[in-house]
Amino acid sequence: MKKVILLAIFFASITISAQDKKDNNGTWKKTGNFTFLVSQSSFSNWIAGGNNTVSGNIGLNYDFNYSNDQGWTWDNKLMMQYGINSVKGEETKKTDDMFQFRSLAGKKAKGYWSYSFFLTITTQFTNGYDYSKTPKLKTSAFFAPAYFNFGPGMLWKKSDNFFFNLAPMTSKITVVSDEFSGQYGTDLGSNTRYELGFNASLFHRTSLMENVVMQNILNAYSNYLDKPGNIDIQYQLIFDMQINKYLSTNLSFHTIVDDNASSQVQFKEVFGLGVNYKF
Repeated sequence: MKKVILLAIFFASITISAQDKKDNNGTWKKTGNFTFLVSQSSFSNWIAGGNNTVSGNIGLNYDFNYSNDQGWTWDNKLMMQYGINSVKGEETKKTDDMFQFRSLAGKKAKGYWSYSFFLTITTQFTNGYDYSKTPKLKTSAFFAPAYFNFGPGMLWKKSDNFFFNLAPMTSKITVVSDEFSGQYGTDLGSNTRYELGFNASLFHRTSLMENVVMQNILNAYSNYLDKPGNIDIQYQLIFDMQINKYLSTNLSFHTIVDDNASSQVQFKEVFGLGVNYKF
């Protein structure tokens, strides 16, 4: 639970900092959502049985977008999530862990189309383990792996709520520590893997009804240099259901297809009711 509290303080400091920096030229649009979800169960002389549990999740979803009259746009999205679960008599385990930053710059070409350049950074905060192994097997750490995707392309953008980007010359760099050399597609003895390929990304946000917002984030990548038919896919579906100013229900699905990281499709679902703060 200590990690959740520390990260909550960290995320809150980002929120305060973001609010203090206000532009007067009207070209920046800044919106964010901070959530803190907690669940707990306790049993005493309960005949049906059960274990005392405590779990917590914190998350930050922050957008800061820029545009001007000369046709320049710059869309930035920061997503942070962390969760733990503590069961009495068992080791505390991580249930969620993600750091992702997406940046997309565009210069208007014609109609809804713009010339573009994008950057995506994805990693996690803390160590990850495979608890099915005895002893548990360490599978990841901070910036191990970390993924950097960047390249020029063409952006089709109708609004801040719907756009897609096509980048046919995208560089992808995978970074690992010495401990994970030879994993996540890297060669044994190497800490990095370089790929060149085609990247397509899409963002869509819509209000399904009053106080219910849905986001779709899709990213697909094909490596020209190695098995171009094995397409890496990341898809996130996020529902934000606002109850009142401070309480909300959040539901998110995250699917990853990447044969360099795992031979199986990765799937994560997080649902919770908790404190919500929009800024």
